[in-house]
Amino acid sequence: MPLSYDAPERIFTLSTERTTYQMRVDEHGYLLHLYYGARTSANTSYLITYADRSGMCGCPHDVADRTYSLDVLPQEYPFQGEGDMRSPLLMVRGDDGTFGCDLRYKSHELRDGKYGLPGLPAVYDEGQQDAAQSLSITLADERLGLEVELLYGLMPAYDVITRAAVIKNVGTGRITVEKAQTACLDFVTGDFDVITFDGRHAMERRLSRHAVGNGSFSVGSRRGMSSNQYNPVMVLCDGDATETSGRAWSMSFVYSGSFLAEVERDQFEQTRMQMGLASDLFSYPLEPGEQIVAPEVIMTYSAAGLERISHNLHRCIRERVCRGPWRDSPRPVLINSWEACYFDFTGDRLVELAKKAADLGLDMLVMDDGWFGARSDDHRGLGDWVPNMAKLGGTVADLARRVNECGLGFGIWVEPEMVNEDSDLFREHPDWALAIPGKDPVLGRDQLVLDLSRADVRDNLFEQLSAVLDQGGIEYVKWDYNRSIVDVYSRVATDQGKVLYDYMLGLYDLLERVRTRYPDLLIEGCSAGGGRFDAGMLYYTPQIWTSDNTDARNRLEIQYGTSFGYPCSAVGAHVSACPNEITGRTVPLGARGTVAMAGGAFGYELDLMDLPDRACEIIRTQVKTYRDIEHLVREGLFYRLSDPRADDVAAWEFVSEDGSEALVCAVVTRVDGYAKANYVVPRGLTPGATYRMVSNGTEFSADALMDMGLPLTVPNSPYENFMYRLERVD
Repeated sequence: MPLSYDAPERIFTLSTERTTYQMRVDEHGYLLHLYYGARTSANTSYLITYADRSGMCGCPHDVADRTYSLDVLPQEYPFQGEGDMRSPLLMVRGDDGTFGCDLRYKSHELRDGKYGLPGLPAVYDEGQQDAAQSLSITLADERLGLEVELLYGLMPAYDVITRAAVIKNVGTGRITVEKAQTACLDFVTGDFDVITFDGRHAMERRLSRHAVGNGSFSVGSRRGMSSNQYNPVMVLCDGDATETSGRAWSMSFVYSGSFLAEVERDQFEQTRMQMGLASDLFSYPLEPGEQIVAPEVIMTYSAAGLERISHNLHRCIRERVCRGPWRDSPRPVLINSWEACYFDFTGDRLVELAKKAADLGLDMLVMDDGWFGARSDDHRGLGDWVPNMAKLGGTVADLARRVNECGLGFGIWVEPEMVNEDSDLFREHPDWALAIPGKDPVLGRDQLVLDLSRADVRDNLFEQLSAVLDQGGIEYVKWDYNRSIVDVYSRVATDQGKVLYDYMLGLYDLLERVRTRYPDLLIEGCSAGGGRFDAGMLYYTPQIWTSDNTDARNRLEIQYGTSFGYPCSAVGAHVSACPNEITGRTVPLGARGTVAMAGGAFGYELDLMDLPDRACEIIRTQVKTYRDIEHLVREGLFYRLSDPRADDVAAWEFVSEDGSEALVCAVVTRVDGYAKANYVVPRGLTPGATYRMVSNGTEFSADALMDMGLPLTVPNSPYENFMYRLERVD
């Protein structure tokens, strides 16, 4: 059975196709973690050892056994207050101001189907075909009247186990939650590396790998969003793990706000990996009968290297986090007006751009910032979502109709969570912005953040957006968010430590209302590019603008790091003008296209009107090529064939699930005098099969390709690019 409970041994076992997860309620009522690794039917309790390891490792008063200490034992949900001095998942303060709790097993329930989290994004199942199951384990502290319901979701076919926690006040006094994380993995032995994905605006999700030594290592965000600086995905792996060998465990946070991910190696060389809400600016009081949900963490394990971790996450997020009709559908190839026009456009100019885009074979025109209110620059107008009819030459619906007549779909840009001080909305409702009374607010891009923890603010935004979308003709919305939250103060909150969490619940509420009212609308997430690229946003927006940096050389690294935790179907990637506006670098149009086609949301970000004829022909060919390969990019297994940070060739591959098709892509990033030949070694082909090159009919042995590789022509200049389509000869 995938999910079982051994009553005599009090052991819970959760098994997927390749993995097993075990935990046990011990004789003292504590829930201990036993095992997460390759699938097994064995009782793994033998992994836990007991010894008197010094009186410094305290034991609970009622245990009175110096060989027993929570400071040493591996735990499922470590908490502060009963002797474990490592980093806890839970810290609470009672009504009397004291810290600490003592959580012991109370009850459990096994049920079919995947649990849901009202108001929060979570992995979902689609009925019996998924064979999903859920486990609920309740831990309790009777003194405080505190209960924690641990939720486990089992998705066997995806090799994924999810976790969430519901923290409840079932007593008579107030309880304040000071730290609320979701999941941890305790390892009693092992020498590990930790992999995280850091960066900054315009250089997001660069892979960092460090050996885990004694002490603590953490990454996270205090910015009110998952952030450009650190991404809420963490991988723990054997020190010698590679793409195809070694053990690896990953955690991915299904949440878009501030977070904390930690790894700690303790005094006995045991390792704890954990993830959840950030504790900075967080202090969440619960009155009797209230609860808070620690958002979901997706966990997966691989005994075959990092590649399988990515494949598991890609499948799960693409198929069971993303929702709606666009989840499984080809996305439109679009032209975004920003780099073509910036704020300087009219409806007539956009129609001319649409005509050119249609001539080049594109599917959609997206009108970016500057179409509403007094918005002629980024100093004014945010919050006033009223179309500027003089600028557009009519209503948004009128412009959409004109663009449709050119043969293109139509989309718009919005940034609903923000407001400029120079706006009608702010002049009427200055209290709707997050700002500390008596303190000059910190501005970002000349804007403040609206208080989405307030229902009246969300209602106003929904009404404004609906007034535009109800006009019809809008098929796509780019939902942007261009600053961090600094001044954490809500005029209606009784406790300011609740604001950042409640803000995120408010954002999810607003997005869900928009999705429900406009179920066919394609929403692309954006936050200064990749500042909210996380599984939480993908629950509402099936694609995300990956980075404001469209320089193809930098994008090789950005998309490489992104691929470890997220499917390529979610990656928004466009071809932009050169020299690139951020880096000043010039990369040939062909290479820019090859790099951008590695994303499932492909398009262009330049002024089509100024292009020479040769560039137009290249774009026509790129669009046609992308339509031919789009199904592989969206649905295929993704293979990282090189490391673009270190190798002379950046190479990657898509292979259909059944192995019948493959697409091998490469871009030469370095050329020396009398350059050597480069070989790209594909993976994932059907052993023993023969593959035919689509372009010229040449046939290859799959085994030879996966052994020695595919030769590229000797490069004459940097950024020569290659795209080889292979079909299995059945």
